[in-house]
Amino acid sequence: MRERKGPHRTLSRGDRRYEREMRNAEKEAISIRSGLISIIVPVLNEAASIERFLRCLRERAGDAEIIVADGGSSDGTVDQARNHSDRCLHAPSGRAVQMNAGARAAPGDAFWFVHADCEVPAGCLEEISDALRHPEVVGGFFRIRIPNRRFVYRLTDSFGHYAGLLLRMRFGDHGIFCRRTAFEEIGGFPEVPLMEDAEFFRKLRRVGRIAIMPSRLISSPRRYEKIGPWRLTLTYGLIALLYFLRVPIPVLAAIYRKACVHPKD
Repeated sequence: MRERKGPHRTLSRGDRRYEREMRNAEKEAISIRSGLISIIVPVLNEAASIERFLRCLRERAGDAEIIVADGGSSDGTVDQARNHSDRCLHAPSGRAVQMNAGARAAPGDAFWFVHADCEVPAGCLEEISDALRHPEVVGGFFRIRIPNRRFVYRLTDSFGHYAGLLLRMRFGDHGIFCRRTAFEEIGGFPEVPLMEDAEFFRKLRRVGRIAIMPSRLISSPRRYEKIGPWRLTLTYGLIALLYFLRVPIPVLAAIYRKACVHPKD
C-alpha cells in the first residue's frame, strides 16, 4: 500500500526567503562556533602596553585570529605586535581606515573590533559565539568598567551605559562585534574624523538585533587621566547628545579637538 501524504503547503515568497536566511545564519553560527572569529586591533604608538595586551588577548581568546592594524607607529609597536599576533598590517592613520583594512584582510565569519588599551574578560569568545548562534543577532558589544573607584568613573561606565541605551548609541571602546555579512552590508566603518564607531553601530542596529554581553571589558583610564576625567566625561556626553541631535560630524570633531586634543597628541 502506498503511504498517504498530508496536504502540501505552498510557501510564500516571504516564507522561502525567511527559511533561506535562517539556513544561512545557522551555517554562519556553525562556522563561528568552530573558531572563525577574527579579532581586529587598530593601534598607533602602543609600544608601552601592546605586548601585555596581546598576551592577555591570546590567553583569553584561544585560537581566534588576531590582526593588528597599525596606523604608522614610530615607537616599536609593530615589532612587538608581530610576535604576538597572527598578522600585523600597515594602514593609513585613522581608526576607521585601520579597522576597515583589518576587516579586508580577515578570513573570519565574524569580526571583533578591540582597542589596545583594554583587558578582555575570560570566556569572551564563548560569549560572542553564543550570541551569534541566534540568527536574528547581527552583532553586539560588551559593557566596560574603568578600574578606579572615583565617582566620575562610575558615572562614565554605569550611567554612560544606560544613556547609551536611551540614545541608541555605542562607542568602539565597548568592543563591538558583528557578522561578516552585516559588516559588508553596512559597508564597513565610515571614514570620518570622529564618531565612526557610533555611525557604524547605528547602521548595524538597522540590520538586526544587537546583543549585550554579560561580561565587562576593563578599559584603561589613561586618556581620562591625561585630559582630566571630568573634562573628558562631560565632553563625551556633550558630543554624544549633539550627535543624537544630528549635529554634523565635522562640528563634533572641532569640539573634541578644542576640548581634548593637546598639541602633542
